[in-house]
Amino acid sequence: MHTLENNQLKIAVNTIGAELCNITSVKNSTEYMWNADPNVWASFAPNLFPIIGALKNDTYIFEGKAYNLPKHGMVRNNNTVVLHEKTANSLTFKLSYNEDTLKIYPFKFEFFITYKLTNSTIEVIHTVKNLDEKSLYFSVGGHPAFKCPVFENEAYEDYALVFERTETSKTHLINMANGLISAKTKLVFNNTNILPLTHELFNDDALIFKDLQSKKVTLNSKTHGDILTVRYHDFDYLGIWAKPTGDYVCIEPWLGIADNDDTNQDFCTKEGIIKLPTSETFKASYSIEIH
Repeated sequence: MHTLENNQLKIAVNTIGAELCNITSVKNSTEYMWNADPNVWASFAPNLFPIIGALKNDTYIFEGKAYNLPKHGMVRNNNTVVLHEKTANSLTFKLSYNEDTLKIYPFKFEFFITYKLTNSTIEVIHTVKNLDEKSLYFSVGGHPAFKCPVFENEAYEDYALVFERTETSKTHLINMANGLISAKTKLVFNNTNILPLTHELFNDDALIFKDLQSKKVTLNSKTHGDILTVRYHDFDYLGIWAKPTGDYVCIEPWLGIADNDDTNQDFCTKEGIIKLPTSETFKASYSIEIH
């Protein structure tokens, strides 16, 4: 466990998976992260690389060969992630390719995740370096789970997600049998920027948006006002999710998406996949501001 603290916030990150696990107010000790209750969902904020969500049969094909990757990839719960650098206001963790990764992901890479604490904002910076002689294919994203409700004497239904722009958008429904993206959609936003939170909202798994105009969303309480804001300018997709029995909400900026039901499993043509030429470096970040 590694920590950072300033005069406003204290954050903690697990070395395993480089997972952000606490965001705490220095002033009043309010905790903003979900507690990873193993009876509901035993994670805080998994880092997603080199895939988002599920693959068809946990399998993809690259250059004619089949490889297996678990849901959300290889960083989550990975105990080979190491602390690469610590400064007065940042923590950087690193995962490098090795013999084991090459068996499931045939690319030479370095993956870095940096948490930078500035005033009341945590910036989460993803850096991917291609060390291979061929192009690197990957997706990357976040999965932070925020406590909801945050304060005592509140209900889950006292909260809403408020987007920066008025939206008309559909969620792309997940096939509950296999975790893949189906051809079905459901209207969620109809000329509004407010998404009231209810546990029933997630009965059909995550809400997955491909076309939101907003690049900023705020978790708002009826009684306490704005709680926190997530900004995700570098990300094309957004997932909103919780277990229906969980008192939390995940706000998930993604560059990539789970496989479609009708995928041919070719990794190079997978929806949302990023192609990084040899010797090049990719960066994308999102931020969490506590109000």
